[in-house]
Amino acid sequence: MTSYTKVNMAAVSSVFRAGLFANKVAIVTGGASGIGRAISQELLYLGCKVVIASRNQEKLQNAVREMKTQIPIKSTADIKQVKCNIRNEEEVKALMDSTLSYYGKIDYLVNNGGGQFMSPLSNIKLKGWNAVIDTNLNGTFLCSREAYNKWMVDHGGVIVNIIVDMWNGFPMMGHTGAARAGVENLTKTASLEWAPSGVRINCVAPGTVYSESAAANYATPEIFETAVPAIPAKRLGKVEEISAAVCFLLSPAASYITGETIKVDGGSSLYGQSGWHVPDHDRSKAYEWKSDIKDKAKTIEEIDKSKL
Repeated sequence: MTSYTKVNMAAVSSVFRAGLFANKVAIVTGGASGIGRAISQELLYLGCKVVIASRNQEKLQNAVREMKTQIPIKSTADIKQVKCNIRNEEEVKALMDSTLSYYGKIDYLVNNGGGQFMSPLSNIKLKGWNAVIDTNLNGTFLCSREAYNKWMVDHGGVIVNIIVDMWNGFPMMGHTGAARAGVENLTKTASLEWAPSGVRINCVAPGTVYSESAAANYATPEIFETAVPAIPAKRLGKVEEISAAVCFLLSPAASYITGETIKVDGGSSLYGQSGWHVPDHDRSKAYEWKSDIKDKAKTIEEIDKSKL
């Protein structure tokens, strides 16, 4: 019987083979909640050693304590936390140094940490604008530069930057739309400059994805449901669907992909431009770990029966 049935996996699974990231080391910023947490959980499930980073020490400690219980038996996986404000250059350098001290290398960096607030452009104060740009653009730059200079320049590696669906403008989120557009261009530049070092760097652009932490960040959580009519899939995304795209880009299967962006948005970035109308439907089924685990259990049961 496979390891996911032996431990409290809290519905963690993966479409990728067990041990895919055995003995690899990843840093995930913003890895204690939401999409970042799902990415961290899946990496751990696949054998990776993960360092999660954010500004909130208590949130980090609670996340590490919970995720430790989800690591499969006899896995090479491990998890540690480092308190880090990605806007702060010295703290980012310390994050890289701490990771190297813990695990001796940095194979992967997932720049997931960020933050924003809803506001029309005309109401955004310079302080708020600078805070969002500093976190989402400058923080991604600092983490990428330091991971490269501290390790990847000599050893190679893979970086994945989490951006947003901002292709047609981003009303009420103009600050983060501008920052993430900058990250996409930064990604293209780095993919060219760092290619001789064996570094690949790509983006994942989630559409509207629901998580409890994301909903808690906005005064009007119903904003998620109001987005559904403009999504051809006619549903919200799952954090597992973003994590799967990240794990693919980190994996050897993506070894010939760099400087690109994978949009995981149910088609929303395409919709509304041609006048084509997608009627309501329920044919787009979400990928989520709990259903994946049920499918695996059913397969194992069928295999066992075939041996009788």
